[in-house]
Amino acid sequence: MKKSMFSKLMIMVAVLTLMLAACSTSNNEESNQSNETNQSSESNQGSESTNESEEVAEPTTVEITDVHGTVTVPINPKNVIALDNRTFETLSDWNIELVAVPKDVMPADSPYVKDESIQNIGNHREPNLEIIAAANPELVIVGQRFAGYYEDIKKLVPNAAVIDLNFDVSEEAATPGANLVNGLKDATIALGQIFDKNEEAKQLVADFDKAIEDAKSAYNGTDKVMSVIVSGGNIGFAAPHSGRVWGPMYEIFGWAPALEVDKSTSDHQGDEVSVEAIAQSNPDWIFVLDRDAAVSAESGSVPAKDVIDNSPALQNVTAISKGQIIYAPNDTYTNESLQTYLELFENLANTLK
Repeated sequence: MKKSMFSKLMIMVAVLTLMLAACSTSNNEESNQSNETNQSSESNQGSESTNESEEVAEPTTVEITDVHGTVTVPINPKNVIALDNRTFETLSDWNIELVAVPKDVMPADSPYVKDESIQNIGNHREPNLEIIAAANPELVIVGQRFAGYYEDIKKLVPNAAVIDLNFDVSEEAATPGANLVNGLKDATIALGQIFDKNEEAKQLVADFDKAIEDAKSAYNGTDKVMSVIVSGGNIGFAAPHSGRVWGPMYEIFGWAPALEVDKSTSDHQGDEVSVEAIAQSNPDWIFVLDRDAAVSAESGSVPAKDVIDNSPALQNVTAISKGQIIYAPNDTYTNESLQTYLELFENLANTLK
């Protein structure tokens, strides 16, 4: 009897021992699994944190391609100097601060001209380039009138990014019309990249493209066009294709020229063609650039409209008798920005209908 009870007692002890061992193993496994889960979670969180850090990091420079090649330019640079007349209105509209500009060849109503804290580099004939060196700029925007000083400026500010947006210097295959359109658009996109105004730049380009299409559609394809530049009371011939401002538009819009001459140029006062020759071509439309209206220093100049209206030789021309005359914006000669051409193209679209 005692032996039987002893055996049963031993069996119960063995069972209890096995149960305790099983519980211990189970707890250890759960603990290990919990630790592994926590480690995995911490690892994932660390990875996610690293990814978020990488996503937040914004680029500080951008690669800009100008007429000389590729230039690394800081985004939102400090101490910016702009010398290209085609950039001033865009930069002003975007509230970009400048430290120096060539005020002598800018529209008098430009905010940069009115701001006395912005230094005046003068004009492209006798510029004060020492101002550029003293300003210690991060970026200098060269182009158009100042393109010839590109190498001099690079030597003056070797630590600055210098970009030349002068699209007048182009590949030989480019036509004047494509050169003008693509040059204005490319320069605007580049400025948008530099000053973190990409959406604004894209919208400007979209509006510009639409204005081109509207002006193209408004022209009937047959009316003869004459383009002229009025300066110093004289009427100069702005030649199709090569003439200043108007020339490239013959290609862009498919205008039929009323007159073409050999050895035409893009002279800022137009080519010397007699008013009588212009009258004999009897254009249906006359497009006018008033050079003097944009040059505030030239006081006492006669407005282009008065010159055209008071020219005896032109009175019997179809364009005059029908009042079919379009004037470029007054500041066009010194403000050849995309906005200037946008305004001009919209006027063409509305008037030629």
